[in-house]
Amino acid sequence: MEAKTFKIDKTHSTIGFNVKYMMFSKVRGQFDKYEASVEMPDENFENAKLSLVADAHSINTHNEERDKHLRSGDFFNAEENNEIKFDSKEITNKSNGKYEVAGDLTINGITKPVVLKAKYSGVMKDPPWGNDRISLVIEGNIDRYDWDMKYNSALETGGVLVGKGVNFEVETQFI
Repeated sequence: MEAKTFKIDKTHSTIGFNVKYMMFSKVRGQFDKYEASVEMPDENFENAKLSLVADAHSINTHNEERDKHLRSGDFFNAEENNEIKFDSKEITNKSNGKYEVAGDLTINGITKPVVLKAKYSGVMKDPPWGNDRISLVIEGNIDRYDWDMKYNSALETGGVLVGKGVNFEVETQFI
């Protein structure tokens, strides 16, 4: 394979997350506006570079009041820090299409290193058009407090309203 830059196919991709709510359920959401690419100098995914930029204003948890709060200074501070970015620094093959992707994650204007788990499909031809495609499923967990998103409320029964851990659920196709 020649060097190629794959662009995200938004019709077959979701940039999602979930967070514990009231200590017993999860709230799921996604970003509706984003761009992503995978630069592949050859067929070896370990040599690739993954970049993703999501629009913090496009957060969608299917509740407009909650989404407005998430865009505020209590969480993403989207007016001042609209971009959520991830840039890979190193990709390591763990086994059978499973990889670790280390990189820099920027949220709320703060950049920190993270390591995410990825499943890589390899390069495939899509019928009937014959385009090269790849698929990535990316999972990871961060502590939102590390990105200065510390809003919370104590529950009367103990615990807190919003969990500190944010789980990524990213399913993508690139063309």
